[in-house]
Amino acid sequence: MGVRSRLGALFKGKEEFNLTSGGIGKPLFFLSMPIVVTNLFQTAYNLADTFWLGQYSTDALAAISFAFPMVFLLISLGMGISVAGSVLVAQYTGAGKDREAEYAASQTVTFAVIASALLGGVGFFFVEEFLRLMGASEDVLPLATQYMEVVAVGLVFMFGFSVFIALMRGYGDTITPMLVMFGSVVLNIAIDPFLINGWTLVEGAPLLGTITFPEMGIQGAAIATVFSRSLALAVGLAIMFRGNRGVEINFRDMAPDLSYLRRLVRIGIPASIEGTGRALSMNLLLFIVASFSDPVVAAYGIGTRVFSVVFLPAIAVARGVETMTGQNMGAGKPERAEQAAGLAAKVLFGVLSIAGVVVFVFPEPIVSVFVGADQADAAQVIQVGAQFLRIVALTFGFIGIMRAYTGSFRGAGKTLTAAAISVLTLGVIRFPIAWITAEPLGETGIWLSFAVSNVLGAAIAYALYKRGTWRESDLTEESVDIDTGVEVATDD
Repeated sequence: MGVRSRLGALFKGKEEFNLTSGGIGKPLFFLSMPIVVTNLFQTAYNLADTFWLGQYSTDALAAISFAFPMVFLLISLGMGISVAGSVLVAQYTGAGKDREAEYAASQTVTFAVIASALLGGVGFFFVEEFLRLMGASEDVLPLATQYMEVVAVGLVFMFGFSVFIALMRGYGDTITPMLVMFGSVVLNIAIDPFLINGWTLVEGAPLLGTITFPEMGIQGAAIATVFSRSLALAVGLAIMFRGNRGVEINFRDMAPDLSYLRRLVRIGIPASIEGTGRALSMNLLLFIVASFSDPVVAAYGIGTRVFSVVFLPAIAVARGVETMTGQNMGAGKPERAEQAAGLAAKVLFGVLSIAGVVVFVFPEPIVSVFVGADQADAAQVIQVGAQFLRIVALTFGFIGIMRAYTGSFRGAGKTLTAAAISVLTLGVIRFPIAWITAEPLGETGIWLSFAVSNVLGAAIAYALYKRGTWRESDLTEESVDIDTGVEVATDD
């Protein structure tokens, strides 16, 4: 039995579990677990960069503390397209409209390429001004700029792979993206230290002499990430064009269809607002953090990277809830969608609360993993980072509640509601608290803003979900004539 079949037996996909009938817990679990692993692999990109650059220098570590939020911002501006494509594929699949699902996926790929190329171009030319506006110091600014210029050039590949994952997830296949991501991460981790630190291929050979590869520092980390993502995207496109695993795309359906773009925009803009709101919150908080010393900035970067790992189950299960909600709304079974969201909220609250206790008890060892022991300010970075983790850790469970319900909102096509929750939590609660308390409490005020917004965000999401307006989804009540591109009404 090959690796593919062994993993398939462990992580069952759409072929093994019907998401629109039977029990709730088992299909949600087997749908979400590969997403957990996929997101863990995806986070490994950032963790590898954080680890190797942390060994390289404190300035490089501080630089990616500025760069990562900007990467998130660029991807978030275009993420609405991938969310819209995933929701449409899920609802059409649940409704049994396979041809419409293929058309939705093909159009999503087309407009994703266009959007990411435009965003990458804008990002490349304005990255330095943006980083300076965010408060990057003169030592950190050129390093962060070098990293972001490479990422901006390769944004098509990075965003394109995210779209592949989203479309396959909408269909119900979460195993294939996991396997592709694994190969990409292994490649990235393997080449990261060589591109950052440089290396010697042949030393003192009689004919060739010494062949060396130059030390590229933080720019090498960016090149490693873009290169590995580009290969992953190539594999993902090959899988979707073949169509024998997950959703299929076709060249004949990829000519830009402006009438379909309107549907993607209607669903996707609120999702982009949600993602952009999260990214802007990170960048605005970084604007406040930048007023402190570089060790505090580095500690902030480490803390947010740790959160990205801890919250993987919440993000993954939320995506699973999104897919289950989409397919069940397409099948006309909103009660199953509600059961999935409720179960996910309870499980995530418990799991993340346990993780929070562990982080609360052992913050110093966690932070020290990302700090070079020979750095002069290593002790200060560890001390500040540990304080950050300890203050936020006991509110981790509330993130699970908020993510579960916002995932269900997105699956039902209510992306505007999910965006409103994000804006309220991050823009109306977290940022103002950080802004007001940073001066009297120092960096502690910023850490407290995370804890307070986590709790209140969960309460807001739960209250809005219980209103029941998410049940009024109409995404499958209209379709697109895939020969003429004209929107038409359907009876189902």
